[in-house]
Amino acid sequence: MNSRNQSYIIYLLLFVAIIAMIVVNMNRSASSEPLTINQLAYDVQQGKVSRITVDENRLTVVYKGDQNIERTTNKDPNSDLVTQLLALGVTPEELSPQKGINIEIKPPSAWVGILSVLSYLLPFLILAGAFFFIFRQAQGSNNAAMSFGKSRARMFTGDHPTVTFSDVAGVDEAKEELREVVEFLREPQKFIQLGARIPKGVLLVGPPGTGKTLMAKAVSGEAGVPFFSISGSEFVEMFVGVGASRVRDLFDQAKRHSPCIVFVDEIDAVGRQRGAGLGGSHDEREQTLNQMLVEMDGFDTDTNIIIMAATNRPDILDPALLRPGRFDRRVVLDRPDVRGREMILKVHVKGKPLEPNVDLTQLARATPGFVGADLENLVNEAAILAARRNKKVIGQAEFEESIERVIAGPERKSRLITADEKRIVAYHEAGHAVVMNALPLANPVQKVTIVARGMAGGYTLALPSEDITLMSRKKLMSEMISLLGGRAAEEIVFDDITSGASNDIERVTQLARNMVTRLGMSKELGPMVYGQKEELIFLGREISEQRDYSEQVAEQIDREVKTLVSEAYQQALEILRKYRAELDAVANRLLEIETLTKEEFEKIFPPPQPKASGTPVPLAV
Repeated sequence: MNSRNQSYIIYLLLFVAIIAMIVVNMNRSASSEPLTINQLAYDVQQGKVSRITVDENRLTVVYKGDQNIERTTNKDPNSDLVTQLLALGVTPEELSPQKGINIEIKPPSAWVGILSVLSYLLPFLILAGAFFFIFRQAQGSNNAAMSFGKSRARMFTGDHPTVTFSDVAGVDEAKEELREVVEFLREPQKFIQLGARIPKGVLLVGPPGTGKTLMAKAVSGEAGVPFFSISGSEFVEMFVGVGASRVRDLFDQAKRHSPCIVFVDEIDAVGRQRGAGLGGSHDEREQTLNQMLVEMDGFDTDTNIIIMAATNRPDILDPALLRPGRFDRRVVLDRPDVRGREMILKVHVKGKPLEPNVDLTQLARATPGFVGADLENLVNEAAILAARRNKKVIGQAEFEESIERVIAGPERKSRLITADEKRIVAYHEAGHAVVMNALPLANPVQKVTIVARGMAGGYTLALPSEDITLMSRKKLMSEMISLLGGRAAEEIVFDDITSGASNDIERVTQLARNMVTRLGMSKELGPMVYGQKEELIFLGREISEQRDYSEQVAEQIDREVKTLVSEAYQQALEILRKYRAELDAVANRLLEIETLTKEEFEKIFPPPQPKASGTPVPLAV
């Protein structure tokens, strides 16, 4: 039972005790009216009393004709009742039973005295209990304040691992790097006798969703040692010195449980470069980082503690954190290739009922650029779609639909548009598809639809046959021409242009500028990089770019970007004019059935030239 529930119970008991005390006192005052011993003697002389009950020194008097009202008084404890009444003028005849007076004397009871004492002590006991409870609460708050600098790390024992290397797929090289860490934790003497020193820190680097945290859990599960997990943001609080105190406490706990693994997720929250704050102030975050640097380099060689950390921003970490002796090994978890994606899909479909026709190899080829988190979401979306369709197994259709949901969002079939807008969207998407199909370096068209999906009014999906890592200038130009195919189709068919190509134009412009300033693909400006991308950590991305070129060069960059975009647009116009009949046929078919698969599209417009491999180019209005 937690402290909050205990507080509620104590409050309830105090409330019930106070109510009971009030009710008892009210009943006592309402049911009994006290009187003096002289008044009792007078009433006996007048013959009004029917019964007198003697309970030690307390007298309860019942009057004739009124059996419901009892009046109480007290006698002298040094004498009995009869003697006192005789002394007050009452005759023995008036006390006789013939006069109707019944005197009952109760034997003394210890419980009566105790209850009487408790009735007087109850208010004081309640107040004492309340003060004691308040004191305990204050003491607990004080203890919480004193433990504010304690580490918030969660420790997992290695007795029952939930994640092992078999649960991590698509990153074979990273697993091989980390197997050395596992072997050192299992058999440290194997390395020590050869004079080898295991890396003290391992930094997991990679894009979001590639499985950095999962890999750290797998290392802990394989090694079978205690695993301390904490986020970088849990070190720093609003109070000065708390972060450094938590770092000290974390490493003290790790030394007590050696050998073990300490995992700091999102370490860039506390590991950013020092002196980068506005004004160069020595803030609380830097104090935390300084303490972490000292603790990591202060380990003895026989402590057997491995520090693991994960980040997707290694460029902003402090250099002192990355030097040998601290994080002296960097393990990169990159986006998986086709084989890696297939292995990841096999891990995520375990235990799920699949139709026999499900082809994971085809799904892996259809998901270039997907990371482990995307593939897990893809499988989950497919399972949700199958359940929504009241199916008992997951089929290939659900997986293909989930791919598009992950890329562009769910379909919006209920979106109402006019017939003119629908015709514009059809020609726009047909323009993308025809241009991409005519270019040998463009990716093969997999699907064309004018059903709204996500924020897009239409959608053209083109996927490569295999992954590539190097992009040629001709390949990039093919992408630009493909992106401008929709705008070119609008101009040719309607002799007007719309805002539907805004995203295409933005992507084309950015691609052309990168070709000129980053990739050195400009004939006029040559193989040079223009502008420094060193990010100022606290000023944001837009302010960070440093111009290291003159205004004249800036004008040349603008002219070259415009030349590339204009050249791509003219080629898109030429292709669509050449294949105008195919453009009309694809657009009209889209107006009829709204969606064309790869087979249906190529039946209308077979590829004029064989296709080369490339990277994914999803296009949208």
